[in-house]
Order: sequence, then structure tokens, then C-alpha cells
Amino acid sequence: MSEPKTRPTDAKVKDFLDAVEHPQRREDGLELLKIMGEITNEEPVMWGPSIVGFGSYHYKYESGREGDMPVTGFSPRKSSLSVYIMTGFDEYSDLLGKLGKHRVGKSCLYINKLADVDISVLKEIIKRSVERLLEEQDE
Repeated sequence: MSEPKTRPTDAKVKDFLDAVEHPQRREDGLELLKIMGEITNEEPVMWGPSIVGFGSYHYKYESGREGDMPVTGFSPRKSSLSVYIMTGFDEYSDLLGKLGKHRVGKSCLYINKLADVDISVLKEIIKRSVERLLEEQDE
């Protein structure tokens, strides 16, 4: 099995965010840095070249593939902010309806800019996801 590409690096989070070309994405990235740091009480770490992650958890699939991922994180991509909600969105439909303008993937919440969403709702989604994932790890 191949090594996962997404793993912690020694790259500096501040350097990465300072280098984000799009000024709104850079500003939103700095805001997400604060939000996720407060929720997780973890220091941010670069995972791969473009993901700012907080905490880590170990996963193992039935196929035998396993690895580590951040508990939550984000990436200020060119097209949108990607916010990583590792538990998926099945339990958050009530909150997603109140969030504002967004799209979802399997574990990615795509936001054009933080001004498009209700920050208190976003914080609640991140908080619930982090709590659930950490509870599952303790089982």
C-alpha cells in the first residue's frame, strides 16, 4: 500500500498563510486559524503542502488501509475555502440549513468567503464534529 500524501510536515503555518495570494482567502484563513485553535485547543500543523490541521486521529478501513488525519482543518484554495469536517455532514443538516452560502463534499465544506456564512453556526459544526471524532477515538 502506498503512503498517504496527507501527513504532518515541518512547514510553518504562518508562512503558508502569508503566502496565500488571494487577500480574502488569506484573511479568512487567519480567522479560521483562530476559530479552530479555540475549538480544539491544539496548535496548527501543516498537513501536506496546503492543509492547516488541528489535532490528529488514527483511522483504519475494513480494507486494511490506515493512517492519520487532522481532527479538523482547512485550506484556502483558489476557488474557495475548504473546511474539513472529518465526520461528514449526516448529523448537521439542521445547522447546514442555517449556515448560509456553501457546498459540501464527503468531508469538505466549501465556502467562498466567511462573510457568506453565519460564523456561530460554522463554529458549532466544527465543535460538534471535533467532539464526535474524539469520542469515537476513545471507544
